Amino acid sequence: MAETAPKLQRSLGLFQSTVLNMIDMVGIGPFVTLPIVIGLMGSMFLYAWIAGAVLSLIDAMIWSELGAAYPFAGGSYNFLKEAYGKNGMGKLMSFMYVWQTIIQAPLVAASAAIGFAQYLGYLVHLEPWQQKMISGSVIILITLLLYRKIDSIGKIAVLLWTGVILTMGWVIIGGISHGNFWQPLRSINDDFSWGQLASFAFGQACIKSVYSYLGYYNVCHLGGEIKEPGKNIPRSMFISVIGIAVLYLAMNMSVSSVIPWPEIKALTQTGSKDYLVSLFIERLYGHRAAVVVTIMILWVALASLFALLLGYSRIPYAAAVDGAFFKIFSKLHPTKNFPYVSLLVIAALGFAFSLLFRMSDVISGILAMRIVAQFIAQAAGVILLRRRNGTSKLPYKMPLYPLPIIIAVSIWILLFCCTGIKSITAFGIVFSCGLLVYFIQARINNNWPFNKEILNS
Repeated sequence: MAETAPKLQRSLGLFQSTVLNMIDMVGIGPFVTLPIVIGLMGSMFLYAWIAGAVLSLIDAMIWSELGAAYPFAGGSYNFLKEAYGKNGMGKLMSFMYVWQTIIQAPLVAASAAIGFAQYLGYLVHLEPWQQKMISGSVIILITLLLYRKIDSIGKIAVLLWTGVILTMGWVIIGGISHGNFWQPLRSINDDFSWGQLASFAFGQACIKSVYSYLGYYNVCHLGGEIKEPGKNIPRSMFISVIGIAVLYLAMNMSVSSVIPWPEIKALTQTGSKDYLVSLFIERLYGHRAAVVVTIMILWVALASLFALLLGYSRIPYAAAVDGAFFKIFSKLHPTKNFPYVSLLVIAALGFAFSLLFRMSDVISGILAMRIVAQFIAQAAGVILLRRRNGTSKLPYKMPLYPLPIIIAVSIWILLFCCTGIKSITAFGIVFSCGLLVYFIQARINNNWPFNKEILNS
């Protein structure tokens, strides 16, 4: 009797899906970007975090409509293929998304690992080469944790999420108990200027805050493993964005109520900014407490890395199964039923990037790689799908269509310009190489645009 081929299992409910989203979103991001945003914006720093939350909520409407309608492993890969035509330009668009994912997903993994090494510097003095060794080792550790079945991964995720909530809760409660929690909000306009709000500096600050919100769509990458996806995918995203926005704003207000923003801005000129939250707890409760919170932040970094490697490993797999990417990525582990080749490749590149790049370069690179080939492309794809298929069968319909799309695309274009010439150039090189690889492959395999039968149909 022939053996049944291994398949992905729908084992994750709303709670576990939301947990995976939230630990992917939090990660090390808010802990390392908090002082950077304050250094750029001064007393107006909360505006950048509010702007990040608004963009995430608007963009989540786009993801929700697509994710609920096409709940399969790979997320944007499927969305772009469906929107631009399975046998036509969709082949190019979906390939380009997977191509950039092979680069930007390891960059995201590297950012979590680099942030882990930075905060470890509060506990143990590390030379630059030692920080690199630590960041690489962290990626290896998480890869080993992910080398198992999806049902056990859901249990691990809940455990990691508990550490995330406890850490942020301690930081927030510490600021509230200090008695000056609302001061940052009261002083938000102390040095307000419309010019500053419309400046390149605000764009740079928003890049850092948006980076910290990224991950609200992680559930879409796991679409093939979500129970009742038509309901749970949108709910998971909106719960995640709103919950994390509240936590981020409260954490920023808490830290800056104890260490005033001018002092934090001065710290951005020194290495102490790398572990600002540890210094915050030290000022409130002493060194021993700061050691404990640093360990908890390291836990958060591990949790985020766990979630993002889990989600992104499903993207090349989904494309390969569909015959649109290199076949080797389609392999599932013979007994544990997860895409182990895809996981190992992304982890290996993340390991290399963690050794090669700095945090600031990684953050801008992540946004530059995603914006055009993913966020803008699939926003336009919603319009194409609605015109072709209508809306009667959509499990979720975004409100106020097409306004959310117009707003989201406008903001993404602005942020892309603010990533800087280095990141934009890197995106151009990666994108050009992807186009070259696609057309060579399409020519060999007689795919669009070289298949005359498809072009004439």
